[in-house]
Amino acid sequence: MLYEVTKFVSAPFLHLLWRPEVTGAQYVPARGPAILASNHLSVLDSTFLPLMLPRKVVFGAKAEYFTGNRLTAMYMKATGQISVDRDSAHAAQGMLDAAVGVLNAGDLFGLYPEGTRSPDGRLYRGKIGVAWLTLKTGVPVIPVAMFGTEKVLPIGASVPRIAKIGIKLGEPMTFSGDAGHARTRREVTDQIMAEIQKLSGQEYVPSYAASVKARLEEAA
Repeated sequence: MLYEVTKFVSAPFLHLLWRPEVTGAQYVPARGPAILASNHLSVLDSTFLPLMLPRKVVFGAKAEYFTGNRLTAMYMKATGQISVDRDSAHAAQGMLDAAVGVLNAGDLFGLYPEGTRSPDGRLYRGKIGVAWLTLKTGVPVIPVAMFGTEKVLPIGASVPRIAKIGIKLGEPMTFSGDAGHARTRREVTDQIMAEIQKLSGQEYVPSYAASVKARLEEAA
């Protein structure tokens, strides 16, 4: 109920200021589970995508969002997002196990295969968790491309700016195979990232975004 109230209040405000344009919403099933695999340009991706779709989308979000800014914490709790302690050695698997529960309940789960926001607007190599999740559950993956959210809230900024955003969803992708097979997980992940790249038009970088961020921080 709290999610519906939050969406009812927030969606018109988001439409008024940022004029989001959504294409491919018909690929989101009216009922039943699906995985939304998106590129990641801004922390606001997890705000715009769920509020612009007709169904609730659950995301995994770092634990700091639940304990820092009160407004952010309230939003995360109101929209049913999953708290993930990224300092934990088992954080990634813990989030995936929680995602299995979300999907088994017939809901939508959103994730960012890159693992972190792009440091420069390019699309980076996907981590294999998305493949494990679809192979483990048999649930289809809907590729998603976000546009312009990095202009609304660039990395390091605290006050949102006015900029038009876009959301493009692609046709559902289904896979079969052994979730425990490393080569299969990599092949599936690469196929998903290729579809996201087609939707977004971003330059693809065959490296992990987290590694590039670490190098940039060391250089600074």
